[in-house]
Amino acid sequence: MTDQTARDDTGLIVTLLERLRKQRLPRVLDLKAKVDAGGTLDSFDFDFLHEVFADANRLRPLWERHPEFNDIAGQLIRIYREITERALANETGANETGATPT
Repeated sequence: MTDQTARDDTGLIVTLLERLRKQRLPRVLDLKAKVDAGGTLDSFDFDFLHEVFADANRLRPLWERHPEFNDIAGQLIRIYREITERALANETGANETGATPT
Protein backbone atom coordinates (compact mmCIF):
# COMPACT_ATOMS: atom_id res chain seq x y z
CA MET A 1 0.00 0.00 0.00
CA THR A 2 1.36 3.39 -0.95
CA ASP A 3 1.47 6.37 1.39
CA GLN A 4 -1.24 8.05 -0.67
CA THR A 5 -3.48 4.98 -0.47
CA ALA A 6 -2.94 4.86 3.30
CA ARG A 7 -3.91 8.54 3.63
CA ASP A 8 -6.94 8.06 1.40
CA ASP A 9 -7.96 4.98 3.39
CA THR A 10 -7.62 6.85 6.67
CA GLY A 11 -9.92 9.64 5.55
CA LEU A 12 -12.48 7.19 4.19
CA ILE A 13 -12.37 5.03 7.31
CA VAL A 14 -12.87 8.05 9.58
CA THR A 15 -15.88 9.09 7.49
CA LEU A 16 -17.35 5.58 7.48
CA LEU A 17 -16.91 5.16 11.23
CA GLU A 18 -18.56 8.51 11.83
CA ARG A 19 -21.50 7.50 9.62
CA LEU A 20 -21.71 4.22 11.52
CA ARG A 21 -21.76 6.01 14.87
CA LYS A 22 -24.24 8.74 13.95
CA GLN A 23 -26.54 7.11 11.39
CA ARG A 24 -26.28 3.41 10.88
CA LEU A 25 -25.74 2.05 14.36
CA PRO A 26 -28.72 3.92 15.88
CA ARG A 27 -30.92 2.63 13.04
CA VAL A 28 -29.59 -0.92 13.43
CA LEU A 29 -30.27 -0.86 17.16
CA ASP A 30 -33.80 0.41 16.49
CA LEU A 31 -34.37 -2.44 14.03
CA LYS A 32 -33.05 -4.95 16.55
CA ALA A 33 -35.39 -3.61 19.23
CA LYS A 34 -38.27 -3.74 16.75
CA VAL A 35 -37.78 -7.39 15.82
CA ASP A 36 -36.92 -8.39 19.40
CA ALA A 37 -40.33 -6.99 20.38
CA GLY A 38 -42.00 -9.22 17.78
CA GLY A 39 -42.17 -6.73 14.92
CA THR A 40 -41.44 -7.35 11.28
CA LEU A 41 -39.44 -5.35 8.77
CA ASP A 42 -41.15 -2.94 6.40
CA SER A 43 -39.98 -1.78 2.97
CA PHE A 44 -37.93 1.07 4.46
CA ASP A 45 -36.14 -1.38 6.73
CA PHE A 46 -35.40 -3.68 3.80
CA ASP A 47 -34.13 -0.74 1.74
CA PHE A 48 -31.82 0.25 4.60
CA LEU A 49 -30.45 -3.29 4.98
CA HIS A 50 -30.00 -3.61 1.23
CA GLU A 51 -28.00 -0.36 1.22
CA VAL A 52 -25.85 -1.55 4.12
CA PHE A 53 -25.09 -4.89 2.45
CA ALA A 54 -24.35 -3.22 -0.91
CA ASP A 55 -21.95 -0.79 0.80
CA ALA A 56 -20.25 -3.65 2.64
CA ASN A 57 -19.64 -5.50 -0.62
CA ARG A 58 -18.43 -2.37 -2.38
CA LEU A 59 -16.04 -1.55 0.47
CA ARG A 60 -14.70 -5.09 0.90
CA PRO A 61 -11.26 -4.23 -0.58
CA LEU A 62 -10.87 -1.41 1.97
CA TRP A 63 -11.66 -3.70 4.90
CA GLU A 64 -9.38 -6.41 3.52
CA ARG A 65 -6.53 -3.88 3.57
CA HIS A 66 -7.36 -3.06 7.21
CA PRO A 67 -7.92 -6.26 9.19
CA GLU A 68 -7.74 -4.24 12.41
CA PHE A 69 -11.45 -3.56 11.85
CA ASN A 70 -12.42 -7.25 11.65
CA ASP A 71 -13.84 -7.27 15.19
CA ILE A 72 -16.16 -4.34 14.46
CA ALA A 73 -17.22 -5.86 11.15
CA GLY A 74 -17.83 -9.22 12.81
CA GLN A 75 -20.02 -7.68 15.50
CA LEU A 76 -22.04 -5.80 12.92
CA ILE A 77 -22.51 -8.92 10.82
CA ARG A 78 -23.78 -10.78 13.90
CA ILE A 79 -26.30 -8.02 14.66
CA TYR A 80 -27.54 -7.94 11.05
CA ARG A 81 -27.87 -11.73 11.07
CA GLU A 82 -29.82 -11.61 14.35
CA ILE A 83 -32.14 -8.95 12.93
CA THR A 84 -32.85 -10.85 9.73
CA GLU A 85 -33.30 -14.20 11.46
CA ARG A 86 -35.62 -12.73 14.09
CA ALA A 87 -37.57 -10.75 11.49
CA LEU A 88 -38.07 -13.92 9.43
CA ALA A 89 -39.23 -15.83 12.50
CA ASN A 90 -41.62 -12.99 13.37
CA GLU A 91 -42.94 -12.85 9.82
CA THR A 92 -43.41 -16.61 9.71
CA GLY A 93 -45.17 -16.54 13.07
CA ALA A 94 -47.43 -13.70 11.99
CA ASN A 95 -48.35 -15.53 8.80
CA GLU A 96 -49.11 -18.76 10.66
CA THR A 97 -51.40 -17.03 13.17
CA GLY A 98 -52.99 -14.73 10.63
CA ALA A 99 -51.83 -11.68 12.57
CA THR A 100 -51.05 -8.47 10.77
CA PRO A 101 -47.26 -7.79 10.76
CA THR A 102 -46.06 -4.59 12.43
